[in-house]
Amino acid sequence: MESVLGPIAAGLHDIAPAWLVLPSLTFSLPHALYWFGLLLFPPAAMVLTWRAAKAETRRISVPTAYLLWLWGGFAGLHRFYLSSRPVGLIYVALFVLLLLGNGYTTDARNVQSAFNNDVRMAEFMVTKHQKDVDRKRAGAEERLAAALVERDSAILRAAFAARTQGEWRSFVGTAFVLILLLLAVDAFRIPGLVRSCEQREHGLALGSEIDIMQRGTVPDEREAVSNRTIRAIERLSDSSGQFVAYWTVLAVFVYYFEVIARYVFNSPTNWAHEAMFLMFGMQYLLSGACTLRDGKHVRVDVIYNKLSTPTRARLDIATSVVFFIFMLTLIVTGFLFARDAFDVLEVSFTEWAIQYWPVKFTILIGGILMLLQGFAALMRNALYLSTRQAG
Repeated sequence: MESVLGPIAAGLHDIAPAWLVLPSLTFSLPHALYWFGLLLFPPAAMVLTWRAAKAETRRISVPTAYLLWLWGGFAGLHRFYLSSRPVGLIYVALFVLLLLGNGYTTDARNVQSAFNNDVRMAEFMVTKHQKDVDRKRAGAEERLAAALVERDSAILRAAFAARTQGEWRSFVGTAFVLILLLLAVDAFRIPGLVRSCEQREHGLALGSEIDIMQRGTVPDEREAVSNRTIRAIERLSDSSGQFVAYWTVLAVFVYYFEVIARYVFNSPTNWAHEAMFLMFGMQYLLSGACTLRDGKHVRVDVIYNKLSTPTRARLDIATSVVFFIFMLTLIVTGFLFARDAFDVLEVSFTEWAIQYWPVKFTILIGGILMLLQGFAALMRNALYLSTRQAG
């Protein structure tokens, strides 16, 4: 492949302007932007989801097309979404050439670095032998002449490597500019492309994506027993789970940016992996109450599922003692961790140096949410048993 693309890269380097290279994405995400993103993205996504649910169901939509254009346009995802496969394949071809060119650019940069090292070593030897000549040591002139020849040879090799790297950078830059031009044209054409796609697909059955999440399951008798306190706690648990669920969508965007920055721009970030690592940890903690509300925590239920509902309620009440002991321990420990991190303004041992105290406070918040949900479950079981006895 390099033997095929090499002459093309060399030709592009000769005719391309000097600025035709990929920019470098070396910025570090501001900490405030990260925390505000975690706070503001979920409600914004909720509003968009609510509006989409109220709108008429459509197979093709302009906002979705623009979203794919923005986040997947380099690979032509918006064109495939709009059933425009020939142009989408052009995007894919340019994107593959860009990735190949980046690989050869990296190899050329490593070769140039090695040759530059040889130049520095050769210049050192020239300086050393020149001093021997000045001191009129035997054989110094011959060694100096050989060192000069080696230095000139190393300089030629380094210059050739630099030119090769420049050729591949021009090749990559050309592919990048062509993709940008196609994206700029599509930015104006997307509404028309959506209308054309809808006309081609007119008459197809639309249907909803999801009708009922769990069909045919036997409802638990205890679900019908409730009061104002139980409903308030469960609404809080459901809201917390829905809020952090949208962080998963945010992770898709961040990791997509990381892939593009790393493999397209040769500029891997110093924050994407750590940001998502911390985010998923906080998501795990804050969604515990919602998971407990839906009964989705891991448990051994081979015998439990065979018991009657009243027996399950009594067993849940008996085992809740262990649950409350664990949750109180988690809350106290989480508070101590968060307080210590806040007192010293603890940060991560990375170049990004993100603050740790908001992360550790989620241990406390998640523990409180799970404690409340456990209390609601205890109330429901007790209320269920009391109503059965009264009945």
